[in-house]
Amino acid sequence: MIKRTVTYLVSAIIGIVLGGASALYMAGLWPGMKPLDFGDVQVDGWRSDYAVGSEAADIYTRARVARHGLLGLAKSEAVYFTRTRDDDGQVLREDCDYRLSGGDMPAEWWSITLYDPESMLPMNEDAALSYDKSRAGAGQWQAVISPQEPDSEGWISSRNAGTFDLTLRLYVPEAALLDTPETALSPPAVELLQCAGAGA
Repeated sequence: MIKRTVTYLVSAIIGIVLGGASALYMAGLWPGMKPLDFGDVQVDGWRSDYAVGSEAADIYTRARVARHGLLGLAKSEAVYFTRTRDDDGQVLREDCDYRLSGGDMPAEWWSITLYDPESMLPMNEDAALSYDKSRAGAGQWQAVISPQEPDSEGWISSRNAGTFDLTLRLYVPEAALLDTPETALSPPAVELLQCAGAGA
């Protein structure tokens, strides 16, 4: 009888621990995880979870959206891609400068915003935490991601951002972006220029 009780108790504890850990992980609440660390769509280093904003979103996706304050619009209104590494696969960080470059994208309007490790806007007063279509214009464009404002080009400030990520929002996407994002989207490149105390 005692042995059976102990077995039930150990099984219950293991179930609670594993169940709780898996729920935290799937909901994006595990320490150090980002809200869009999940995703079934990957295009040139940018990742998206097409369940965000869809009727098919499961309880874990809804928990990630609610916990991290994402504006989960319907897919017909907006799709979201995130990136945490540069073109060489290195983590994006405040003490490095990057060149962000791209061209027209299959949506009515787009923006790229920088977020800190807590999925918040960095605490600075540079008023330069995003770059969008209205600033880029038509055709090819480029901007610098740096803690200091460059002499020319567009700018996204990474001051006080630590290790950061970028979120690309594509508003009123074209049908092809929803159907075949891997071929429809040519997302921006993120090229390392230099890091503090070292060359690129």
